[in-house]
Amino acid sequence: MSTSAQGMKIEPPAAAQAKQGEAPSIPGRVAAILSLDDFEDAARRHLPRPLFGYISGAAEDNRSLDDNRAAFDEYRFQPKVLVDVSRRTQETTLFGRTYASPFGIAPVGISALSAYRGDIVLAEAAQAAGIPAIMSGTSLIPMEEVAECAPGTWFQAYLPADEARIDGLIDRIARTGFETLVITVDIPVWANRENNIRSGFSTPLRPSLRLAWDGLVRPRWLLGTLVRTLLTTGMPHFENSFATRGAPILSRTAIRDTTGREHLNWSHIARIRRKWRGTMILKGILHPDDAQRARQHGADGIIVSNHGGRQLDGAASALRVLPAVLDRAGDFPVMVDGGVRRGTDVLKALALGAKAVFAGRPFMYAAAAAGPAGVNRAIQLLGDEVDRDMAMLGINRLEELDAGFLLRRT
Repeated sequence: MSTSAQGMKIEPPAAAQAKQGEAPSIPGRVAAILSLDDFEDAARRHLPRPLFGYISGAAEDNRSLDDNRAAFDEYRFQPKVLVDVSRRTQETTLFGRTYASPFGIAPVGISALSAYRGDIVLAEAAQAAGIPAIMSGTSLIPMEEVAECAPGTWFQAYLPADEARIDGLIDRIARTGFETLVITVDIPVWANRENNIRSGFSTPLRPSLRLAWDGLVRPRWLLGTLVRTLLTTGMPHFENSFATRGAPILSRTAIRDTTGREHLNWSHIARIRRKWRGTMILKGILHPDDAQRARQHGADGIIVSNHGGRQLDGAASALRVLPAVLDRAGDFPVMVDGGVRRGTDVLKALALGAKAVFAGRPFMYAAAAAGPAGVNRAIQLLGDEVDRDMAMLGINRLEELDAGFLLRRT
């Protein structure tokens, strides 16, 4: 174990534990899961069609979603051989805190509808593994509960439509004890998510015979997530959109509460920076000019992202714009998300200059399919891949990575 700059104990990744004779046991039901993609198949079998469609789907023709994966495939490695890699570590430091691995869990909305207490499951697994997790602003569990269960979790906010509500939300996040605020900036309006409609998902959820049937044919989800939630905490609400509790997930006001953002601009970021004393990160940056503006307006870092392909279809993948963004961002942390499924993906992004990477869908699939054991397994798999890949690349520390290890296909 190591200790972070803020005194946080960091658990080593599973590969390092194995070398120390402390490899974690793997529950039988997830032992057959060998990669993050396997969790997607497991979640498809477990979740009702509308919920799986909500997680897996993107905007319009899925051009950006598909390109997120394609961008990684355009790079090949040039490893170095006969290097002593017996001292390798994948620890990385972000904002003064040392994490066990250079990847984290991206925010996924309404996760408690796909996995019982999903937000807490994701946050607790990340905390135990020593990696960052970002709680979604469209979550169904109060932020206060998540912060209590997993201190150190980051909070992601969608800004409300007026300044009074923005101020109230920021004050609540600060009172709760979050130290890292992630502001998603790429949703002036909701996207055209045809895939959600085709799969039967809507916000608010609309009771129907089709929706009922989709739940009945997935009894493990129906009893283990939906019924269990209704019996223990009642009807799920959007808990964290404002300073006070938001609308229930079945309410028609759920959409009204998340519209009217067209006028938001950089002055609102400056206003938040004056109020917020912790770390502030902007998520959803793709243009180099915006990376520079983010720094000028007081951001401590950015996450380059096209929202998992769920907003502007045809928007560039984070990996494609990363070099240009880094040229304008200066020396503050630039992170990425979108399309990460393998340890090689993590290392390609780091070689291009990213400080860390985040993935959302794979960890949500893991939580839905197998709860805490699933998320633990997903983190273990990705950490083990990073460890092996570092050895085969011929590096001991992530700081040794640079673009010289990559060859781009033409």
